[in-house]
Amino acid sequence: MSESVFPQLEALLPHVQKPIQYVGGELNSTVKPWESCDVRWSLMYPDAYEVGLPNQGVMILYEVLNEQEGVLAERTYSVWPDLEALMREHNVPQFTVDGHRPVSAFDVLGVSFSTELGYTNLLTALDLAGIPLEAKDRTEDHPLILAGGHAAFNPEPIADFLDCAVVGDGEQAVLEITEIIRTWKKEGRPGGRDELLFRLAKTGSVYVPKFYDVEYLTDGRISRVVPNRSGVPWRVSKHTVMDLDEWPYPKQPLVPLAETVHERMSVEIFRGCTRGCRFCQAGMITRPVRERSITGIGEMVDKGLKATGFEEVGLLSLSSADHTEIGDIAKGLADRYEEDKIGLSLPSTRVDAFNIDLANELTRNGRRSGLTFAPEGGSERIRKVINKMVSEEDLIRTVSTAYGNGWRQVKLYFMCGLPTETDEDVLQIGDMAVNVIAEGRKVSGQNDIRCTVSIGGFVPKPHTPFQWAPQLSAEETDARLEKLRDKIRGDKKYGRSIGFRYHDGKPGIVEGLLSRGDRRIGAVIRAVYEDGGRFDGWREHFSYDRWMKAAEATLPEFGVDVAWYTTRERTYEEVLPWDHLDSGLDKDWLWEDWQDALDETEVEDCRWTPCFDCGVCPQLDLDIQIGPTGKKLLPLSVKQPAAGGNAH
Repeated sequence: MSESVFPQLEALLPHVQKPIQYVGGELNSTVKPWESCDVRWSLMYPDAYEVGLPNQGVMILYEVLNEQEGVLAERTYSVWPDLEALMREHNVPQFTVDGHRPVSAFDVLGVSFSTELGYTNLLTALDLAGIPLEAKDRTEDHPLILAGGHAAFNPEPIADFLDCAVVGDGEQAVLEITEIIRTWKKEGRPGGRDELLFRLAKTGSVYVPKFYDVEYLTDGRISRVVPNRSGVPWRVSKHTVMDLDEWPYPKQPLVPLAETVHERMSVEIFRGCTRGCRFCQAGMITRPVRERSITGIGEMVDKGLKATGFEEVGLLSLSSADHTEIGDIAKGLADRYEEDKIGLSLPSTRVDAFNIDLANELTRNGRRSGLTFAPEGGSERIRKVINKMVSEEDLIRTVSTAYGNGWRQVKLYFMCGLPTETDEDVLQIGDMAVNVIAEGRKVSGQNDIRCTVSIGGFVPKPHTPFQWAPQLSAEETDARLEKLRDKIRGDKKYGRSIGFRYHDGKPGIVEGLLSRGDRRIGAVIRAVYEDGGRFDGWREHFSYDRWMKAAEATLPEFGVDVAWYTTRERTYEEVLPWDHLDSGLDKDWLWEDWQDALDETEVEDCRWTPCFDCGVCPQLDLDIQIGPTGKKLLPLSVKQPAAGGNAH
């Protein structure tokens, strides 16, 4: 059964906010005939359309799958509570925006988690789709529920609800999984759902929670995680795409119908990061660094602009200014699109990688917006702890250059609650902001200089050196930020020029509970969902009390509580819930790096120095891949018809 549910849905749309987000039909979207395909994927970003549509991961997999013969992929997003209520009332199931087909009709529901706060949205979608919430209750007629994305590197808190998870890059993984499903279906589905999951698990790179038993010690810690049938590997390894130029996706980026968080075309210029910031999960789990070539980037930008008509290109990566050819890329693109007034943007710039030539190229054809830098820590000491090697002099020199060259607005991003942090470390954020404003006024001769300080609470993440660290409680976080706010506001001379934005400590505690949780947290997530929890990443929908109430109702039977998962420090001996999922990083190396953090010892970036034995390259048989390639980005010839985007 795969008929479109649009006729039923259409009648509900006049009664909801932003109905356009449920309509589909975006430029470059694909609807393939159902009958001509034997493997069908529904891809979900478990958040609202405006956040989910621009997500690169989903967009790439959507295109990779739809290019395959006999395979179709459609997208589904979380529906807002107003539509959810009407769908329940009128029996309209969770649907895809492409063909408005019921999600339950597909072979796979692939869910991409960038953050743990999307877990309750997954349960909402499953329930609306008529799919049993727990994997153990599903039959071979239900889709496989597959998780991916950064938060899938510890899928244990949602293990009850998942059939399987993939860690790492998805491009090749989804094609392998597709072939396994296709073969199993062709053979007449032998052994049912169980056999299909076993075939996936046997590959060693798809994690199937039901094939692993978790044993606990009397004090609540894990004693071990063991496979419960032969042929299932003890550890599951991550996928790594090595040659990005072979995967120039998305070639036809989706153009949203409704307003979204990013109105631009994006090109990922490299993957991975070896800066070694100890708090940064993304940097740790995406090693090694793999650069896309300057010509590969040029071709992607050319095709993407032609396919979309966007007027801005985002050059994405974890630290875009670190690309070995970033200067040539920015200049080449700015030259090429000067007449078209195509703007370029980098998501955020490292203080020590910023230079005014690069900044000028980026703003040459676009608008000159504010610059964003992330020193992360307010004091020199705490920046050594987190291995963010940026001195205050570096920062002042950089912003001085920016203000001197006509910028008026700088945004600085910090974290509160970092390991070993004191009130003093946080109060120094105020001093830094004052110094930035003072320098800006001095070099520009203007008083309309602004600096916005934005502060997030630090949440320790799996597969980082801080996976053992205690998290700061919500009360202590709030108290520390209040002192900083009072200090900034009390500054008569500069306070008015400093914007101050911060999150209170409560969402961070919930995120911490989910990010380092184990399977026992599944009961909490379910209780929150049943109590109406949705869209936990949105301030207006988030309820701390709801989470705490659910935790108090479910965790005591296991002899643990929220503090046990969040503010407790772990020891070297402890088995961590994600230890059987291999991110390539050596656990002993991570532990040594944690000890270095406590000693305030910095570690260099291994791109430019000898290897530090983090374990990734030899274990996965990989290598860091960087330029320069020595090639230049030539402007596309105007006279010829641009057939294949002739960038040489």
